[in-house]
Amino acid sequence: MKALTWQGKRKVTVEEVPDPVIQQPTDAVIRVTSTAICGSDLHLYELFGPFLTKGDILGHESMGIVEEVGSAVTKLVPGDRVVIPFVIACGECFMCARGLNTQCETTQNRDQEAGAALYGYTEIYGSVPGGQAERLRVPLADFNATKVGHELADDRYLFLSDILPTAWQGVKYAELPEDGVLGVLGLGPVGQFASRIGVHLGHRVIAVDPLPERRAMAERYGVETMDLTDDMVERLRDATDGRGPASIVDAVGMEAHGNPGISFAQSAIGALPDPVAKKIMGNAGIDRMDALHTALDAVQRGGTVSLSGVYVGEADPMPMKSMFDKQITVKMGQCNVQRWRDELLPIVEDPSDPLGVEDLTTHRVPLERAPEMYETFQKKDDGCIKVVLTP
Repeated sequence: MKALTWQGKRKVTVEEVPDPVIQQPTDAVIRVTSTAICGSDLHLYELFGPFLTKGDILGHESMGIVEEVGSAVTKLVPGDRVVIPFVIACGECFMCARGLNTQCETTQNRDQEAGAALYGYTEIYGSVPGGQAERLRVPLADFNATKVGHELADDRYLFLSDILPTAWQGVKYAELPEDGVLGVLGLGPVGQFASRIGVHLGHRVIAVDPLPERRAMAERYGVETMDLTDDMVERLRDATDGRGPASIVDAVGMEAHGNPGISFAQSAIGALPDPVAKKIMGNAGIDRMDALHTALDAVQRGGTVSLSGVYVGEADPMPMKSMFDKQITVKMGQCNVQRWRDELLPIVEDPSDPLGVEDLTTHRVPLERAPEMYETFQKKDDGCIKVVLTP
């Protein structure tokens, strides 16, 4: 089969690789019909080379048709249409029973001191082959494959794999009071959905992004937007009775604009031998913290900052005095996708498409064009907000 493989920093190629096969009785194999490039895939493209091996298959946002099931699979049959959450979990352990699928004790990567296994996401999370490919093996398929109907387009369902539940969890974790204003930093795919979800749930939403095409997309859903400017914090306060938003979702993460020193350090670490780079990345403060620090500064006193953007540094500086003085709550973590799918499935199937899941993809291209689209997405060229690949 054809698959998108990692070959080095900013180098991915489509290659012929062996087809996946049933390895455990609880496995299924699907034929992928749509698979997306996620913003966190760009971290692999740019930064996480020390934790990847040439030929690793990338991708963790996939859906398709079941082709084969293992002997212990009871809920799926060949021909079923399924969406695959990026988190691989058992659904039965102590953590899964509490809705913390990303901490699954069955698939947890204890040797890496990391959480549950993820598709296509480095040795830290199990080196599991990803879904930017013609086929995908799905472990523990009865729990991890979400069965959907055949009537609606793939884009109605595809984003249930990651970015829609990630945004939903981000807004839930924001713990907005009924009269609270939601701030959203970043209008990439997760920020788009977080903003729309806030409006859908009845809140006033103010979102910040430097790109006019992203702001225009959000405005179609009743979101107020602001450009990223030096006086943004003051403008957010002015728009909210001088207090700042009650809660802020940081949908940007470690590769925020700003802090050229940390940007240089990220590039330099990537050039080091893998064992040295791994050690530094596991112990240093290597995140660009501008978005998070902005959120902590702008949120109102007693408010909540919810992190949907990815951070990985172990020694990042935090403004603890201000956080303590303002009584800020911070909630974060990889999305527990399976926890939210029952709430989200009726919304994406609503004929009115209230969250605009069919109005996010800006580029749908064949799998063969994945390498160029990684570059386009990273550079934010050509109005690129979300890329979907068709194997």
